[in-house]
Amino acid sequence: MKTEGTPKMTVLHAPVGVRSIVSSLVAFFIVASSVTFLLGRGQEAQVQMAVEHGRQEVQVKLEAGLQEPAIRGTTEAGEASEEECNWSRGRWVYDNVSRPLYSGLKCAFIFPEVACDKYGRKDVMYQHWRWQPHGCDLPRFDATKLLEKLRNKRLVFVGDSVNRNQWVSLVCMVEASIPDDRLKTRIFNGSLISFKALEYNATIDFYWSPLLVESNSDNPIIHRVEYRIIRADRIEKHASVWRDADIIVFNSYLWWRKQKDDMRMKVMYGSFEDGDAKLDEMEMVDGFEIALKKLTEWLGDNIDKNKTRIFFAGSSPTHSWASNWGGEDRNKCLNETEPIYKIGYKAATTDYSLMAKAKSYFKTLEPKGIQVQILNITELSDYRKDGHPTVFRRQFVPLTKEQIADPASYADCTHWCLPGVPDVWNEFLYGYLMYK
Repeated sequence: MKTEGTPKMTVLHAPVGVRSIVSSLVAFFIVASSVTFLLGRGQEAQVQMAVEHGRQEVQVKLEAGLQEPAIRGTTEAGEASEEECNWSRGRWVYDNVSRPLYSGLKCAFIFPEVACDKYGRKDVMYQHWRWQPHGCDLPRFDATKLLEKLRNKRLVFVGDSVNRNQWVSLVCMVEASIPDDRLKTRIFNGSLISFKALEYNATIDFYWSPLLVESNSDNPIIHRVEYRIIRADRIEKHASVWRDADIIVFNSYLWWRKQKDDMRMKVMYGSFEDGDAKLDEMEMVDGFEIALKKLTEWLGDNIDKNKTRIFFAGSSPTHSWASNWGGEDRNKCLNETEPIYKIGYKAATTDYSLMAKAKSYFKTLEPKGIQVQILNITELSDYRKDGHPTVFRRQFVPLTKEQIADPASYADCTHWCLPGVPDVWNEFLYGYLMYK
């Protein structure tokens, strides 16, 4: 490993004898005095080790208190400074001191499809990357502070399995701060999964609604259908679940992506019961706009701007095309163990346009005083080709002989291992809730 910038040291040799012994004694007393002084002042020892890691300098900071230094964007207490910080632009820094934020093996609420170390993944570097914005710092996550913020409140994640991935992440991030198992519960109720921190009367829910409006994919278990149908004017069944929430985090991108070139969305207007049912077929992105329009209308008519905070998570990239980073497509993201280091990397297959459409619709709510905050997590996630479960997850359907012979064919390059990338998405959410 090549070390750059090491200062040259000149050593002067003294004759062996009395002067040498005296010099050694003097040096010893100076060092001993310095150590005593430092210990007396309660100063902490800090060791910095710079390692050239691929094309990025990786810094591992070893501090007695395991505290990250607060720079622009946060104060020493973790509070927001007046200077705005663009959290979405930055780089991944290897940090095996303060990351991971929790143990996936110890989180009782983790789901088997994202518990990669439990299902055999041996390289754990993916757990030790910390997102470092350019020129500023993310607020340090504090589970107790978040639970106090959520006291007597309800936070709901609404969306698909990627949004559920983020929900599991947040639950694991907070439940570790509640050592008494009697003070935390998880309840499954159809499309709704509820985690409750009983001491705080704080609820963190996930609700399955992958296309936002009503659809033929609303069953949380049986939703793999030959073609997808949304009901353009029906959202109330879903909205009744999140209506009373204090914080809502929506996500809906994955199910609008084309799985094959000729894939289209079927859109139903009216109902069979009323005899006015009409079925159209359109491009997936046009269906996405219909769902956004209906969601925006509902929010504008029903949200109490003085009570409810609304977030819309950015698109989570997949890493199914290895040629994007110079690999072989047939391998997908299999055996990837490090992020992409190129600053500003954007995969050719990552679609940023859907988030732009979402922003344009939500902007129409601003005259009513309703703000929808976008969690812009797309670029930071795009770097993390190493963060997916691939084959290290529970398989709910038995594998075929062909799949076993070709692991890349069933590798999951869509969801994220935990601990991992979604923890940073929740650090964004925490920062907005606490300081913005």
